[in-house]
Amino acid sequence: MMQRPLRPEDYSLKETSPHLGGGTAGDKLTTTYDLVEQMLYLYVRVVKAKDLPPKDIVSGSLDPYVEVRLGNYKGTTRHFEKKTNPEWNQVFAFSKDRIQASTLEVLVKDKDFVKDDFVGRIFFDLTEIPKRVPPDSPLAPQWYRLEDKKGDKIKGELMLAVWMGTQADEAFPDAWHSDAATVPSDGLPNIRSKVYLTPKLWYVRVNVIEAQDLQPSDKGRFPEVFVKASVGNQALRTRISPSRSINPMWNEDLMFVAAESFEEHLVISVEDRVGPNKDEVLGKTIIPLQKVDRRLDHKPVPSRWYTMEKHVVITEGDKKKEMKFSSRIHLRICLDGGYHVLDESTHYSSDLRPTAKQLWKPSIGVLELGILNSQGLLPMKTKDGKGTTDAYCVAKYGQKWVRTRTIIDSFAPKWNEQYTWEVYDPCTVVTIGVFDNCHLHGGEKATGTKDSRIGKVRIRLSTLETEKVYTHAYPLLVLLPSGVKKMGEVHLAVRFTCSSLLNMMHMYSQPLLPKMHYLHPLSVSQLDVLRHQATLIVSTRLSRAEPPLRKEVVEYMLDVDSHMWSMRKSKANFFRIMGVLGGVIAVGKWFNQICNWKNPLTTVLIHVLFVILVLYPELILPTVFLYLFLIGVWYYRWRPRYPPHMDTRLSHADTAHSDELDEEFDTFPTSRHPDIVRMRYDRLRSVAGRIQTVVGDLANQGERLQSLLSWRDPRATALFVLFCLVAAVVLYVTPFRLVALLAGIYLLRHPRFRHKLPSVPLNFFRRLPARTDSML
Repeated sequence: MMQRPLRPEDYSLKETSPHLGGGTAGDKLTTTYDLVEQMLYLYVRVVKAKDLPPKDIVSGSLDPYVEVRLGNYKGTTRHFEKKTNPEWNQVFAFSKDRIQASTLEVLVKDKDFVKDDFVGRIFFDLTEIPKRVPPDSPLAPQWYRLEDKKGDKIKGELMLAVWMGTQADEAFPDAWHSDAATVPSDGLPNIRSKVYLTPKLWYVRVNVIEAQDLQPSDKGRFPEVFVKASVGNQALRTRISPSRSINPMWNEDLMFVAAESFEEHLVISVEDRVGPNKDEVLGKTIIPLQKVDRRLDHKPVPSRWYTMEKHVVITEGDKKKEMKFSSRIHLRICLDGGYHVLDESTHYSSDLRPTAKQLWKPSIGVLELGILNSQGLLPMKTKDGKGTTDAYCVAKYGQKWVRTRTIIDSFAPKWNEQYTWEVYDPCTVVTIGVFDNCHLHGGEKATGTKDSRIGKVRIRLSTLETEKVYTHAYPLLVLLPSGVKKMGEVHLAVRFTCSSLLNMMHMYSQPLLPKMHYLHPLSVSQLDVLRHQATLIVSTRLSRAEPPLRKEVVEYMLDVDSHMWSMRKSKANFFRIMGVLGGVIAVGKWFNQICNWKNPLTTVLIHVLFVILVLYPELILPTVFLYLFLIGVWYYRWRPRYPPHMDTRLSHADTAHSDELDEEFDTFPTSRHPDIVRMRYDRLRSVAGRIQTVVGDLANQGERLQSLLSWRDPRATALFVLFCLVAAVVLYVTPFRLVALLAGIYLLRHPRFRHKLPSVPLNFFRRLPARTDSML
């Protein structure tokens, strides 16, 4: 059966009306989980047992475990060897939608090689089970006397708590779920929902000043000395000292990325270039980063002399003697807390705060995200001869990553999980990715496999109106060598709540990045290298969590490969620029029509306006700003009503030629051509990648100009429209000559009166949204 071709509307956003909260306005659930649909679960907490009768006649012992049965579903605890008073403290959750039984049966059994022995059981009638909704206190477990198969009371008691609750329950994330009954116990950690925190990242600045009393092995030559510094797998080196002596000088800065709790040390070695590809170590020192000074501003920290040691083994006859030489190196080392360590694409930053917590400003609001469900997912792998998908969601904002539980074998999974983040800057992006879990079995079976990408969504907070709940189904689009493909849809509910509108409006006048980025800027190449190291640290740390957030997931969420050359992206950026210039071209065509008297009435009005402005030049600027104000108010009727989403037409994903896609998915370096062509091809892609970035940045500036009046960012447009109105009034009452004089004097002011930080209008402009959020 052939799949029908996708129509343009299949790639678009769809507004939905889910039944959020699942209760009335007074329901306690609406205060905690009001952005998701209510899901009911039967929870069974098996705490412990006492006085269990032994079943092994020979040894008089018992290897107990508990089995919880509800209809066709069965969950078991771990077993204890030779213990009559075991403690399990495990929770089982049965989805109410799948319950087809009227009674719950809890059995205690004795683990045996041949057949497990029955010890005792307890029955519960589902109609009499209490309901519990947070923030109610957890239900207290009770002791229940075991019964035999005839229903008579026997020796032994089991402590249990049984209640009906929702996904807002504290027991939900760590519970054994009935819809994952086929997953073996060693794979259960890989399917649970978790919250992850990325480590706090610092820039380490090493200022290498000079060294003294070096001991080169060949004292008859001028040493060619350089300093090599390393932190973990990061290694940098200075230039060879021009002084060519045993007391060389450098005065160079080397920058690294380090993560708390600073497990890796800074290793400094001074080396002498004694021949081609041959270096001799003249001294080495190890500096723990925990003891390094931390600075919050641009003031230099004190420099220090560090002792370096060089060990040499000298042979005298049959004896070997180890000699130790000491020399010194002069360094200024600090942890730069005034910068924001970039670990994600600058176009999609979710956090712009400096590293040092002392420099953080108060939060301006709260972002709430409800991950409801997915629809129409495609099969991602084959199991038992049929296609299947085990989907989970990952959302990232700031230092907090969240992962939903994995829904086993479903093309329409329902998660209904809600998460919250503090917001410090509205001009940031939350990223939501959907993945197929390929690690259900855990252990060695999952080694070497990778979780598959299903698609992702980006939402810029500044494009959302405050206090409004957005419920949309977002298309999940991925680009494959065969072209763009829709993998399904993800259904989200988003709300951005503002604590202080005044503080948020004030943010639009502030620099986008911390002050240190402008007072002591890092070079573009430096930032690229440091960002690469930061993403490596984040992916390594998150992959060591339990359950791990794997490297392929983290790299996809952080857009690690976004800098690679692509003919498709270059074309898309070119047409974005043409789209921006389209407005200018339209004005030119309209003016040409005025000159050619295509519409006599309009032309006469323009002539009248022109004569008035010539006779009264003080009306020019007020008229322009008043016109912009009126356009902004007029466009308010057509303001976007939904968040941005992946746009295949904007990305030129649906029209890309197969050869262009082959080039985009080609390896780097290329594997398609002989050596000489490969070298030229790679060089071309490298250069073109830079051009692509520049073209994209130009498109960003033009699109930000467009967004001044488009209400894409409702607060920014409101500020600009109000400014236009005030400017129109002020410029009307102020003589034009005075305005021109003051503007000229301001533009030509002395450098002493210029501030190093960007101006308020420039900060406001840089915070305006561009269409990068909608690009694949």
